[in-house]
Amino acid sequence: MTTTKPFRFGIVTGYAPDLPSWTAQARRIEDLGFDIMFATDPVGELDPLTLVPAAAAVTSELTLGTFVLADPFRAARNLAWQADSLHQATGGRFLLGLGIGHPGAGKHAETLGREFGSPGERVARLADTIEVLSQRPDRPRLLLAASGPKMLALAARTADVVTFSWGPRTTEEQADSIVDTFRSFAGDRDVELAVNLTAIGDKPSPQLARYTGVDVPQLVEEKAVTVLPENPDAAGEMLLRWRERWGISCVTVNSGYGEPFAAIAQGLSAQG
Repeated sequence: MTTTKPFRFGIVTGYAPDLPSWTAQARRIEDLGFDIMFATDPVGELDPLTLVPAAAAVTSELTLGTFVLADPFRAARNLAWQADSLHQATGGRFLLGLGIGHPGAGKHAETLGREFGSPGERVARLADTIEVLSQRPDRPRLLLAASGPKMLALAARTADVVTFSWGPRTTEEQADSIVDTFRSFAGDRDVELAVNLTAIGDKPSPQLARYTGVDVPQLVEEKAVTVLPENPDAAGEMLLRWRERWGISCVTVNSGYGEPFAAIAQGLSAQG
């Protein structure tokens, strides 16, 4: 069961070349009124778990999270220690985001001396990691990124937050199927539902097009659920409809869209 929750809005951070740039980004995200700041894995070439404490030190209310740690990069017991340390040191402001790693992450795992494995093997190993984490009596909240049936089932059993990692071209009908599958696994378990947006507005993004093979105007034309209109009123109506239809209340986007997303978030935060 998923109850209607207040909206939470967050930013998935961009690359910062040095610590002053990173901490300035954290301050700016909090000043804009966002609830969450997420670090990617890696941040450029850096380990996000070395940067999250710096962001925590220069903010006071912002939730700091990972979006998402690739489980194959780390040993479970060491990760549990690090996550507990951040949970305690930040006064509970750390949100542990985990996933199985995208297909291209295998090379980085190899540089760390870690086995990557097939998708099925990575899901099984992530389940083992979560079992280790769950043995801690006071642990950070757990966010899992999921889209396929195996990850949706794991998230339904274990996650506090699930972010639907659907592709950029996902339509509302396709999103219906993914959310329905998750709910069939979750049953009466109440889980916060989240989504990470690809873009806001309709302006072309050559970087996005290079990465995904599709640009923003085409996504808008195809009515993908990964793009919000830039107009705050229109975007707010869309997010309210998504919350009613799917239960999604936690919404994030990358830092390049921080300013327009802040205007959208401010309008909706007043509505609860």
